[in-house]
Amino acid sequence: MISRRDFMVSGITATGVGITVPPVFAKSVFAATMEDVHNDRVLVILQLGGGNDGLNTVIPYADPAYLQARPTIGIPAAKILPLNAQIGLNPVMPGMKKLFDAGEVALVQGVGYPNPVYSHFEGLYIWEHADPTMQQNEGWLGKLLAGQLNAQGHALTGCALGQASTPAELLAQNATVSVIDSIPTYQVQGGAGRRVGAPALYKRTPGIYGALYDQALTTAEYGIAALADSQSRYTPSVTYTPQSTVYGSKNSLATSLQLTAEMIVTQPSVKICHVVLGGFDTHQDEDTRQNALLAYVDSAVSAFMQDIANHGMADRVVLMTWSEFGRRVAENGGKGTDHGAAAPIFVVGKPVKGGVFGEQPSLTSTVDSGNLQYNVDFRSVYQTLIRDWLQADPTSVLGASFPELPIIRTA
Repeated sequence: MISRRDFMVSGITATGVGITVPPVFAKSVFAATMEDVHNDRVLVILQLGGGNDGLNTVIPYADPAYLQARPTIGIPAAKILPLNAQIGLNPVMPGMKKLFDAGEVALVQGVGYPNPVYSHFEGLYIWEHADPTMQQNEGWLGKLLAGQLNAQGHALTGCALGQASTPAELLAQNATVSVIDSIPTYQVQGGAGRRVGAPALYKRTPGIYGALYDQALTTAEYGIAALADSQSRYTPSVTYTPQSTVYGSKNSLATSLQLTAEMIVTQPSVKICHVVLGGFDTHQDEDTRQNALLAYVDSAVSAFMQDIANHGMADRVVLMTWSEFGRRVAENGGKGTDHGAAAPIFVVGKPVKGGVFGEQPSLTSTVDSGNLQYNVDFRSVYQTLIRDWLQADPTSVLGASFPELPIIRTA
């Protein structure tokens, strides 16, 4: 049985995932047409959980301090995929190199914030809430959805895909978010019996609880109905390579990105999609563990971008990566790296103005005894994507204005 307390805390829950969060605040539900949503542009957020090592992702091969700091796990210049005379990609990322050469990758160097923290929990909170002071209690994407992109409460405008819970960056009062593990299992938890029994608990509830439940259920049922025939309208145009385990971390990024492509192709109201790949906390054996993870990212993102292009959607989609922090400059005794600060991020898509933005932080002039000094505030990236890509107002989301980056094509 679902208690009133369970409903108020957790909302309606789908098999393996939450269905809309928080559905009690959904304003109304309409059939999704492009007249109902902000515009047809989609932002895909790819979270690299655990703290991805930026220095072995984008390698400053021309700086002798790099291999001096990493005699064991450093990648020699002869192996890297050069982007220019100073930096290159990890050799396991040929797909990203191809996209970069096509002008569809903006590589932003040295992304971070003042007074960096080195805790996973705090680092995640800062990036998810766009607040280095950790005073905000709503996720930046949730605020964006509720305030501008999805004021009508469409069930599928904001989606967390291939996940078991709602990412904190999508949580905000009045934000309607669907958490979808897979389309076939996207039903109210417990199957038909629960769908019949749960409404009965509230149908006779007087006052706000009954009304809120009815509205939440309507939102959820709309989302279920909208997805019911999507698989008949989408066939992947490329082969996604699923991988259930990458060095001990259970992940399904390729499956999640295939689901993302299906959502974009079949659901016109989709605006924000969130996917995640964990396992990047590489304190040991980084040369094998991170390479496996980056190869998986490279394959999955390449397949996704090609699939989107083949379906005629390339002009609609931009993908951004992020991780809660980078790693320290020097390798540790376990052939790995410890928690660090600034790191590069990727912004990918046909609408992107490709190239390298920001500067590679110094490997010798560091902060906190061996961590990279940031030169681009991560909120500058957020602001650029909110204003220049999603065509919304970033100040109401971020609470201040930050320098923008010329990473989105204007024509």
